This record gives sequence, structure tokens and C-alpha cells, in this order.
Amino acid sequence: MFKDRQEAGRQLAQRLLHVKDEHADGVVVLGLPRGGVVVAAEIARELDAPLDVLIVRKLGAPGQPELAIGAVTDGEQPQRVLNQQVIHMLGVSEAYLQEEIGRQLVEVRRRQELYRGGRPAVRLGGRTVIVADDGIATGATVRAGVQALRRSALDRIVLAVPVAPPEVAESLRAEVDQLVCLHTPSAFGAVGAFFADFIQTSDEQVIALLEEAAMRDE
Repeated sequence: MFKDRQEAGRQLAQRLLHVKDEHADGVVVLGLPRGGVVVAAEIARELDAPLDVLIVRKLGAPGQPELAIGAVTDGEQPQRVLNQQVIHMLGVSEAYLQEEIGRQLVEVRRRQELYRGGRPAVRLGGRTVIVADDGIATGATVRAGVQALRRSALDRIVLAVPVAPPEVAESLRAEVDQLVCLHTPSAFGAVGAFFADFIQTSDEQVIALLEEAAMRDE
């Protein structure tokens, strides 16, 4: 049980101190909004590294927007990860899929502008990127983000999360250069069950954390 996202971030940072020393070209920390940015901010602060966001949107099923049929993230080449089993089971058409992808990419770009406030994205080329979230349930969202990052000329990708189911953590281990996951409980319900305080993170909090990090890096 973690007290809150900040405590989880600080615990992860202690497990990641070696990353900065090992990679002379620098480290960047990316948080998945919204709660993952709180975790990422603590890591970035401890490692004295730049902080930015990695925005990934869930693709919702027809008539059931909370049921994920995949995820999509923006970039020079937008990346999508699809749950083909659910798509086939629900009979999701290609036309609906393309429409949903387009709709979510619009939201990705809106959030990029909202969170960064006109600042350019942090340079990733040649650097080690730490991707942080406040926990992983299915792994679809973070998998889409990691696959999109692979399109960039990165040095390494390190995934850092407080908690994830053991089978999901193991499947993600093959997607990144290093996985740091503090707990992999076999009895896994929801991510929030492992935090005493798991209050929803607001857009305003994300903006403030990114602004604070940008000022620190000036």
C-alpha cells in the first residue's frame, strides 16, 4: 500500500538513481496523464531530469466508450495497439475503428497544447527515456506509448510503475529495455486499491508540475 502517488514516485526514483549515472547523454522522464505525471514528477525531481508527457488515448468500443478495444498515441507516425479479440467479438467495423482513432488523435493534440502551454516537446533523441505511470492494469495504454517511442532515435526506454499484475508486467518486460515495478501482486483488482490516497489528478495539477519542471530546467 502506497500513501499516495508522490510516495510511489519517490520509491521508484530510488530504484532509478543508477539510470542517470549510466547514461551520459541524459535522461528524460515522461508521465502518462494524468496520475502518471505526479509519479513522473517525483522521479524527474530526484534525478534532476527534464519532465514531459506521453499522451495516449483509449479507443472505446461502439456504444461502450469505457470498454477499450485498443489505444492510440500521437507522433510523427501515430501508433495504435488493438485488442483484436475484443474487436472480433464485438464485430467492430474498420470504418468505426478509423473514426475512433481520428477522434482520439484530435484529443491527443488538444491535450499536448493544454499541458505544454505552447512549449515544445522535450527532445528525446539519443537519450534514455523513463516512462512512468501510477500503475498498470491491462497494459494497453502504456504499450501503445512505448511502441510510439520506438519510432524515435532513443537510447533506451525504461518503464517505471508502482504496481502491475505479474502477467502484465512480464509481457511488458519484452517491450522495454528495463522494467522497474515495485509490486506485482497476484490478487489484482484495481490500481487504486494499492493507494491510501488515489484522488483523481486534475489537468491543472499536470500543468503546474510541467511548468515547475520547465522552470527548473531553464
